[in-house]
Amino acid sequence: MSRRRRPAQRIDPADLGAYQQAMRRVLTCDIITRDRPRPGVLANVLRWADELSEDLRELFGHTLIATTEHVRLVRAPDTLDPTQRQVFARAGRPFDRRRLAYLCLLLASFQRSQVEVSLADLIRHFTPSANAVGGLGYDPTDGTHKAALVDVCSWLVDHGALHVSDGSLEAWAGGHGQADALFDIDHEVCEVLFRPVRPVQHVTGVTGLLVHHPDEPTREQTARRARRLLVEHPVVHYADVTPDVADALRAPGVAEEVARLTGLTVERRAEGVLLADPGGLFTDRPFPGRGSAVNRTAGLLLAKIADRMETARAALTHLPLPAAPDAHAELAARIDSALPREGVVGALAWTPPATAAAAPEPATAPLIEQGRLEAMVEDLFAEFGAASFTAAWQRDPRGLLDAALELLTDLSLLRPVPGGVLVLPAALRYRNIQGALPQRPDTGMLPLGLEPEGT
Repeated sequence: MSRRRRPAQRIDPADLGAYQQAMRRVLTCDIITRDRPRPGVLANVLRWADELSEDLRELFGHTLIATTEHVRLVRAPDTLDPTQRQVFARAGRPFDRRRLAYLCLLLASFQRSQVEVSLADLIRHFTPSANAVGGLGYDPTDGTHKAALVDVCSWLVDHGALHVSDGSLEAWAGGHGQADALFDIDHEVCEVLFRPVRPVQHVTGVTGLLVHHPDEPTREQTARRARRLLVEHPVVHYADVTPDVADALRAPGVAEEVARLTGLTVERRAEGVLLADPGGLFTDRPFPGRGSAVNRTAGLLLAKIADRMETARAALTHLPLPAAPDAHAELAARIDSALPREGVVGALAWTPPATAAAAPEPATAPLIEQGRLEAMVEDLFAEFGAASFTAAWQRDPRGLLDAALELLTDLSLLRPVPGGVLVLPAALRYRNIQGALPQRPDTGMLPLGLEPEGT
């Protein structure tokens, strides 16, 4: 039996950094074109296309599509990953169900279009399809419908599927007279933007789009699953995965292989493993950071939670962590509840095998009650001043708390439960985080609060 080669085996040590940078780009960018994420990236990635394709296929089971015009990674997912919603987002706001439906209908309508199409013709083809879907529809006089269509068209322009050759989408959105826009359609980009592993018309449930392993997976199949978890999630807790995957992560080899491919640093704890990114370029949600008020509040909230755990640990209530397989099954059932049943050909339908995942070891985590979280945010407002949380949030501390908790949940640092949140082990990695406010330059003069004469 042939021995599997090492990751990046053919890469010269002097070029390993450039190769790792290209790998990080492929894993974090939904599509790479001449202009996306910025000029020059496509050429740097194509330099290593053969080696990248081989490593991604062998270690992860992914397929890399690389042409002279674009690079697209077609993933082989194991589970539904809510963090992927950031891919379908506009101005930092994930698409709602209407926008996702419009995106699918527009991509489908492109198959019947030539290379060039005007926005008026596009809407003329799109409207009957939208109106044929119960609860969806498209009404040109409805501002919410129009805004959703603008967001979707803008997303397609950003990803290179559409190119504006004349007119303006913004002018049409503003309702300026007979404003229109003329688009060139890049059919190759449209084709790779959505490439499911199976024909969707014959899938009877959302889990049919996932990779399914046999009841007794091989050692390499388990290792692949562990590698995919490492690059898709900020941290992997042993209590959230099946025992065989947890054993693969505990053993030396799997995490080190991914670290060599990406240039990240392996951090192991008793509860799990993560790949730390000192450069902050491998995540779609950098944390911690000096960026938005939500990011800063999330960090300061973790510090407050750490203080609470250190000073009153015995008084905290510990609750069982919801099992990840149960949460996954619930999410899949919710998605499937909206699946249309008409038009499915039974003879061609594919249904995932009914295999029960092995239950992980039960674990508990400390609970921070909702009332305590609200008091923590009020303390932060009193300590730093409401104005330091920007105009958008200074009158809405509860809204800021909700946004910060959503971020920390996406980062697998907290897990919401009825009545509060459970603190996951990786959260205490940030227990020493401190807030930083802008400092006045040291002029050697005491700040007496007096304005100079003549001002």
